[in-house]
Amino acid sequence: MTRAWLAAALALLPMQAAGAECRRDTFEGVGYSICEVDMADEDLRLFLKSQDGETLGSFSRTNAMLADEGAALNFAMNAGMYHSDRRPVGLYVEDGHEEAGIVTSEGPGNFGLLPNGVLCIREDGADVIETLRFVREAPTCRDATQSGPMLVIDGELHPRFLVDSDSLYVRNGVGTNEGGTRAVFAISDAAVNFHTFGRMFRDHLKLPQALYFDGNISKLYAPELERSDVGFPMGPIVGTVTRVQPDE
Repeated sequence: MTRAWLAAALALLPMQAAGAECRRDTFEGVGYSICEVDMADEDLRLFLKSQDGETLGSFSRTNAMLADEGAALNFAMNAGMYHSDRRPVGLYVEDGHEEAGIVTSEGPGNFGLLPNGVLCIREDGADVIETLRFVREAPTCRDATQSGPMLVIDGELHPRFLVDSDSLYVRNGVGTNEGGTRAVFAISDAAVNFHTFGRMFRDHLKLPQALYFDGNISKLYAPELERSDVGFPMGPIVGTVTRVQPDE
């Protein structure tokens, strides 16, 4: 299903406000903002560039682009690491078009802390998949973004996480349930290490797969939580899209 087809289909639907359900939560004394997406009912997409090829970089510019199809973001966050020119570091697919290829080699930084993984979005589901498994199985993804490290892999924490690590950042990421019917996005209110963040997905949200997006520059758009974070321009953005009521 292409974006143009989806825009035409949305125009025929009655007005609706379906979208991610966001809430505030706490795990081990640290606050988190959590947004859950029901993949059967909600339109989850990735965004990188405007129709004229300019990198969007912000929630406001993404909303301005969506306004042309009578839609708006219901929820959004940054969705993976990027180079200084905001090109995705690893695999990036949007509306069936591959913008950047998959990276399987170990490297510097958090992205190269293998195993890393891919968020694969289909029309009716979404899965976080470890990168080498993704290469073996070659799933069809309408949208996909690669990031790293994996936080939870088949119910186990990343093997290189240290419980007493002093690498503390505000962090954000995504987890998916068995069957890919639910995608759950989270951002911490305070600085946490990887071990704590991974356990939040595994032990608190009860998700068997989870992927780290970024830290320190992590941002959230969630109007129901009165958040629309600003700051440095972003690379990939993930969010749910809903129709908006036209002005009378």
